[in-house]
Amino acid sequence: MAWERFLTTSFIAGFFASSIRMATPLLLTALGETFAERSGVLNIGVEGLMVIGAFSGFLGSHFSGNPWVGALCALIAGALVSCLHAYLTATLATDQIVSGLATNFLALGLVIFGYRAVFGMPSAAPRAATFEHISIPLLSDIPYLGEIFFNHHVWVYISWLLVPVCDFALFRTPWGLGVTAVGENPSAAEAAGISVAGTRFTTVVIGGAFAGLGGMILALTQLGFFTEMMVTGRGFIATAIVLFGRWHPFGVLGAAVIFGAADALQLRLQTMGAGELISPHLLVGFPYLLTLVAVLASVGGNVIPKTLCVPYKGSEAR
Repeated sequence: MAWERFLTTSFIAGFFASSIRMATPLLLTALGETFAERSGVLNIGVEGLMVIGAFSGFLGSHFSGNPWVGALCALIAGALVSCLHAYLTATLATDQIVSGLATNFLALGLVIFGYRAVFGMPSAAPRAATFEHISIPLLSDIPYLGEIFFNHHVWVYISWLLVPVCDFALFRTPWGLGVTAVGENPSAAEAAGISVAGTRFTTVVIGGAFAGLGGMILALTQLGFFTEMMVTGRGFIATAIVLFGRWHPFGVLGAAVIFGAADALQLRLQTMGAGELISPHLLVGFPYLLTLVAVLASVGGNVIPKTLCVPYKGSEAR
C-alpha cells in the first residue's frame, strides 16, 4: 500500500466529507441525549432507540416509497418507545441504568420480531427509498470546500442547523433554564414551581425522538436496507459524545465530528488495503477505543449535571 495516496487532495477532501456524513447520526442522537442528561436522566437505551428508529424509518420508506415518511415514522417510534424509560425514571424514579438496559433489550427484541413478521427470511434484503445528496448551488462548486461541506444528504444540513437551535432552547429560553435547574437542583426547581417529573419526562422523549432519527439516517442515507446489527454500538458512542462535549450542543458537534472522522478513517484505510499492515479488527475497533479514551479523559470534569443518574421522588417522599 502506497502511503502517498493518503496525502492527495482528493483523499483528504473525501475523508473530511465522509467524516461529516458519518458524524450525522451520532450528532442527532447526542443532541437529543444532551437534553435528557441536562435534566438529570441518563438514557443508555439510545442504542435500542436508534435500532427502533432505523427499523421504523425503513418500514415507512419501504412501503410508502417516500423517505420523509420513513423519517416521520422513526421520530414517532423513537419518542413512543422512550416513553417507557421516561415513565420508569421520571415518574417512578427507578434506577436509570437498569431501565436503559431494559429499553435496549426490548427494542432489539421488537425489531427482530417485527422484521421476521413482515419480511420473513428473504433471500435478498428488501430495499427502501433513500435520501439523495443535495448539492447547494454555487457553494458546492468551491474547490475542496464544496465537496466537504456542501454536497451531502439533507440530514447533514438539518443536524448542523439543529445545533444552534438546541443551544438557544437550552440556554436562552425559560424552559431550557428549567431543564438545567432540574438537573442541578431538583428540590429548588420544584420549589420554584417547575415539575421535575414532567421536565425529565419531556427531555427523555425529545432524546428518544432524536435517537430515532439518528437510527433512520443509518438505514435511509447510507445503506437503503435494514439489519438489526446496523447500529453496532453507535448509541453508546453518542452517550460518550455527550460526555466529551461537556453537555453543550456545540461541544457535542465537535465531538461527533471527531468520532465520525475515526469511523470514516477506519473504513477508508480498509478499502485502501491498510489491513495488510494493520489488523482489520484493530481498525474496526478504533472508534470504540476512541470512545473509551474520551470517557477516561472526561472523568473528573466539574460540568456534569449534579443529579445525573440520581432518582428524584419529590419533596413529598422525604
